[in-house]
Amino acid sequence: MLTIVLIDVILLVFLLMLSIPLPYCFGGALMFMAIFGDISMKSLMLWGFNQMISPILLASPLFILAGTLMGGTGIAKNLLDFADIFVGRVKGGIGVVAVTTCAIIGAISGSGFTGVAATGPILIPRMVEQGYPRGYATAMVTVSSVLGLLIPPSVIMIFYGWVTDTSILACFLSTVGPGIAIVITFSVINMVWVRKFPDIVLEEKMAKGERMKRSLKRTWVAIPALAMPFIILGGIYGGVFTPTEAAAVAAVISVPIGLWIYKELKVDNFKEMVSDSATSVGAIMTMIIFTLMLSQTYVLLRVPQAIIELLFNITQNKTILLIIINIFLFLVGMIVNDVTGMILVAPLLLPLVLQLGISPVHFAAIMGVNLAMGGVTPPYASILYLGMRIGKCEFSEILKPTMVFLLLGYVPIVFLTTFWPALSMYLPTLMGLS
Repeated sequence: MLTIVLIDVILLVFLLMLSIPLPYCFGGALMFMAIFGDISMKSLMLWGFNQMISPILLASPLFILAGTLMGGTGIAKNLLDFADIFVGRVKGGIGVVAVTTCAIIGAISGSGFTGVAATGPILIPRMVEQGYPRGYATAMVTVSSVLGLLIPPSVIMIFYGWVTDTSILACFLSTVGPGIAIVITFSVINMVWVRKFPDIVLEEKMAKGERMKRSLKRTWVAIPALAMPFIILGGIYGGVFTPTEAAAVAAVISVPIGLWIYKELKVDNFKEMVSDSATSVGAIMTMIIFTLMLSQTYVLLRVPQAIIELLFNITQNKTILLIIINIFLFLVGMIVNDVTGMILVAPLLLPLVLQLGISPVHFAAIMGVNLAMGGVTPPYASILYLGMRIGKCEFSEILKPTMVFLLLGYVPIVFLTTFWPALSMYLPTLMGLS
């Protein structure tokens, strides 16, 4: 039976490499298992339907809608203008603004795509005007957008908690430490790298009174945008909202802010944003049901136990096994999106990490940082390709800076998260959630 599973995995990878839409890839692999794997599709479909009616799943489409609305209502633009107050006169400061703004946007939307879609059209042209190479500016914004998957509330942490029956609030908190560490490392790399750009143009000097007046105006205008992360995160961690309710609040609040305060939300673009969100949600939910059923098929065929036996036959050294797990998660992130990877792999690897004495909350952070990196790592690299379209640059222009940020700024945090549990476990432990 394990031979059938191996053939099925090869078939799945082959379909993915052909760039066939993800739902069809997993549907094809599921069909193969139904034909050759002696699996009852009737019971599997009933199980999948019972999983899909979970209220927790409502958080995902609502966060997607909230993120789309933020990109079209001026919220991201005003957050950017506010952050620019503090570092606008510093060489490389706008790069720090890019990282910080993506982290804030992530704290509202829970999505990696939102950081690129909301800040890219505003920030990349501004960086180019100040003398940054277009490829570097695009890479900077694009790699920073993965913070949307780590800074809570995070959509992939919702799915992890759902499929592993782990506290979602604990999962949220587990990625705060790694997320902050990535903000710091990206900012440092940027401040060092900009010294190589001789054509950087800083903001013109202003009279002290004029600068103060402009800063106060930007702060006043940004208050509604700044209020969103405080309301959402304060509501979640204060016990006022569940993650699903917080997602609904984020979506609802975006509408009056865009309609009456920033006045960038119109009937036509509102319809377009809702339509785009609905299309994305439909594709994601179709993919989720197939991924869930395929993952459950592997569980029924005792694939997790086979993985444990295989790896323990190779070595029983915990450090080496964790390195192997990280490499495996990185490869998964390279060929499927973060949500798919989380739903497919978490149930398969959780029994192994539990035998290694790793907390499910700690493993949530390990999976999160690995799968988020996959969004900007070819061949899948969906966030990277979106960034290239928004930044209007070629792959050759964006490749080098992207690899530098990943290898020097991101990969070290992956291993730090894995081998220094306190980075991800401090906050959940402090809150009594682990």
